[in-house]
Amino acid sequence: MKLHASSPAGANTVTAYGDDYVMVNGARRDSSVIVTAEQVVPWSAASFDALSAEDFQGFNKLGVEIVLLGTGARQRFPHPRLTVALGAARIGLEVMDVKAACRTYNILVAEERKVALALLFE
Repeated sequence: MKLHASSPAGANTVTAYGDDYVMVNGARRDSSVIVTAEQVVPWSAASFDALSAEDFQGFNKLGVEIVLLGTGARQRFPHPRLTVALGAARIGLEVMDVKAACRTYNILVAEERKVALALLFE
């Protein structure tokens, strides 16, 4: 039996990644970005240390159920007061390094889950 990777037609997927970049459908991004199956948008979050509650407020407009936060080369957890808007909107948050977040995002998109990938590149 041969196994083949599949994803929903037209969905944005991560095609390559490193500690300081991501490629979405072959297009390289090296600044903070939010990726969903339908869109790729710049994210105003400049660095982990500069994260604010405002950086997490727009996710409810994306219609997602979960946000995967990629915090760079290593996993770092934001203070819960910064992500209170996600909880209020009943949106889950998973925090991991960039590479793990990219892999997890591709799996969830293939399962047609409503997921956003938020990546911080400093």
